[in-house]
Amino acid sequence: MKPRPGMTIGKLAKRTGISADAIRFYEDEGILLPAEKTEAGYRLYGEDAVRRVSFIKHAQQCGMTLSEIRQLIDLKSDGGSCCGDVRTLAIQKKMQIEEKIQTMLAMSRALTELIEICTDEDRSVDECPILSALESHLEKRGDDPEA
Repeated sequence: MKPRPGMTIGKLAKRTGISADAIRFYEDEGILLPAEKTEAGYRLYGEDAVRRVSFIKHAQQCGMTLSEIRQLIDLKSDGGSCCGDVRTLAIQKKMQIEEKIQTMLAMSRALTELIEICTDEDRSVDECPILSALESHLEKRGDDPEA
């Protein structure tokens, strides 16, 4: 006979290191469900909920959104899915992360260039080369923020 779930939301929160509000949010998002509810309406969880929260936290550390985590959970429960489907999702996420890294590196280089042109910190804001460079960049684009 399978043991009955007996862990309240507070105990689950303490065991997993996340807040009860986060657990409720995961429930609202459909990625975590209580094993049962008592007659008084208390949620009860089993050990599978601890594993699920651990899975969610690890997937988030890998950069997965809740939507992507839901996809992973759906793939796992779908009898027609295979490891290749999960791998494809992981590859797509890695490519998104790599693209963000490249964008952030470009931003960092641009800021480095701006910082390097500002050598006189006592200069007035009206004469600040960083502000001038940012303004001249807008003028070159024709003041069109969408350009």
